[in-house]
Amino acid sequence: MKKYFLGRLVRLVPILFGITFLTFGMMQLAGDDAVDKIFEQTGSVSEEIKFAKRAELGLDQPFLIQYGRWLGGILTGDAGKSFISGKLVFETFAEKLPATIELMIVSILLTIFIATPLGIFSAVNQNRPIDFLIRGLSFVGNSMPNFFCGLLLIYFLALKLNLLPIIGQSVVLPALTLTISMASKYTRQIRAVVLEELDKPYVTGARSRGVDEITILIKSVLRSTLITIITLLALSIGSLLGGTAIVETIFMWDGVGKMAVDAILMRDYPLIQAYVVWMAIIYVMINLAADLLYHWLDPRVRFGEAS
Repeated sequence: MKKYFLGRLVRLVPILFGITFLTFGMMQLAGDDAVDKIFEQTGSVSEEIKFAKRAELGLDQPFLIQYGRWLGGILTGDAGKSFISGKLVFETFAEKLPATIELMIVSILLTIFIATPLGIFSAVNQNRPIDFLIRGLSFVGNSMPNFFCGLLLIYFLALKLNLLPIIGQSVVLPALTLTISMASKYTRQIRAVVLEELDKPYVTGARSRGVDEITILIKSVLRSTLITIITLLALSIGSLLGGTAIVETIFMWDGVGKMAVDAILMRDYPLIQAYVVWMAIIYVMINLAADLLYHWLDPRVRFGEAS
């Protein structure tokens, strides 16, 4: 296991180099930079002032020198300062991350509590009216983009019924927006896995011995569905920890996703690069944790085969 763990970490290194290099290069291709954005609101300023500001931020240097300076800082634990706010990048992340974690936890818990019983119930009642209803609702929920779902919730729950604040104050609306999509996908996946398990010989054998359906579902079938649930959770947690940019921006939820959108709009390279590194590390570590959980739940799964 130790060798497998170290191997995954080693493979992270070239991925990080490649992603950060490409991201840095793509930002350089934009028609403007952070200096243009800084002085955009102040009206026209002389090119001499802009040149001095670029020299102060190091933006007058060639691309490879800028990237090398940033990379050297990251390797020594210094992600630099934001071009716009002047605050340390790590400090900015520390301020934004709690809001994203709160949104992630609420969304994941709601998704599990909704999707797991619905998926099992739908499978047990295959091809009955309730099954068709659950499948239809999950199809609609999975088809709606998050931004559209969020706007619908704002219109009905906030504007029409006045039950919740629209932006920034409550986690309920952004969490519900994310939950509708995730729970719809989870429900369909769990239903498919449960149906597959119910057709296996061990279930038929348990029924022939007089074991009741509830015991079969809880002690056998549900355990088999955990690997599917963990796979979905790994993907969802990775994306949620990276911040759901669209949802956070719509609801003005002050998390990592909104921070990344603002940084891109303002060409704030240090924040953008730090966000890219954060996302790459999250996905590798979450997938690694999922692999370890696979092995714990089912020792027949060998390391390296569950990826």
